[in-house]
Amino acid sequence: MISNQVIQSVINGTKNIAGVDICVTDENGDVVCSTMEDPSGFRKEAAAFARSEEDDQELKGWYYYKIFDELSLEYVLIVGKGGESAYITGRMTAFQLTNLVVAYRERFDRDNFIKNLLLDNLLLVDIYGRARKLRIRTGSQRVVFIVDSGPERENALLELLRQNVGVNSRDFVTAVDENDVIIVRELEEEAGDREEQIEETIRQITECTSGSGEIRIAYGTVVQDLKEVSRSYKEARMALDVGKIFSPEKMIIPYSRLGIGRIIYQLPMPLCRMFINETFMGMNPDELGEEMITTINHFFENSLNVSETSRKLFIHRNTLVYRLDKLERLTGLDLKNFDDAITFKIALMVVNYMKYMEDNVY
Repeated sequence: MISNQVIQSVINGTKNIAGVDICVTDENGDVVCSTMEDPSGFRKEAAAFARSEEDDQELKGWYYYKIFDELSLEYVLIVGKGGESAYITGRMTAFQLTNLVVAYRERFDRDNFIKNLLLDNLLLVDIYGRARKLRIRTGSQRVVFIVDSGPERENALLELLRQNVGVNSRDFVTAVDENDVIIVRELEEEAGDREEQIEETIRQITECTSGSGEIRIAYGTVVQDLKEVSRSYKEARMALDVGKIFSPEKMIIPYSRLGIGRIIYQLPMPLCRMFINETFMGMNPDELGEEMITTINHFFENSLNVSETSRKLFIHRNTLVYRLDKLERLTGLDLKNFDDAITFKIALMVVNYMKYMEDNVY
């Protein structure tokens, strides 16, 4: 339904131009918006007019009009005294409000359709049937972006992105929860490389949200048909979660570059616990201490190079070797050995995954 704020803006602008007072009520005569200080006197007449068979009428110098959404009565428009000019103003305002009601209903229908499409709530036959009715192309290439903002900024961010990113009628900007804004972007075949269009979309998002605090953007792969949009959305959702777990410093996370984190994210928790118990020989990984974990992470970042790692950590080479030997005594894994290093790296990622799941799910 059209918002009261929009209606108020319309009638305020009309009064400024035509110089007549305007009141809008619902079918019961209750005032929705008005340019008058006390419009309560219209309640009885507006309710009676709503029940009548007339679409418009004149009563005591005031002109009454019905505003329909298809066959459903939405509003009663009342335009103030002003002779012939008031009648014409009323007809024009009624026409404008009717068009706005239709436009907002269509926008709601399209938004509702996209939400159900993203969440896999539609049968295949319904997808194509409703898309045809809503004039949505089915065979275009699309990609889904998720903009994570946190619950405090979601409503403001949704409107901001609608105004600056979703300006193309073939794109959709919506939300299915309180934390994220979803953008379904249709790619143009004649507009150049798909990656360039994706990068341009990311640039638009980052520019218009530059003052909105920390924003994280995740996106799925390009799909070829409307029915596959839900897959791109699920990929973007996974990319957002995997990025938070394994790459919290990254603000832009494509699904296609998740690497091994995508596999770990799909492991069942019992299997993760069994793997951690075997890798750490029953020891709690937190018992390694912050100094040991920092040393190990730097060792991985420097491609298992002892000399380079000790230089970056500002410690003697023998100190680093001592710490690695201590780790081997605790876990049985020699990080100077490539296979053992891979096992330990995966184990650290599994630990992070388990902590994330325990904090956010259980």
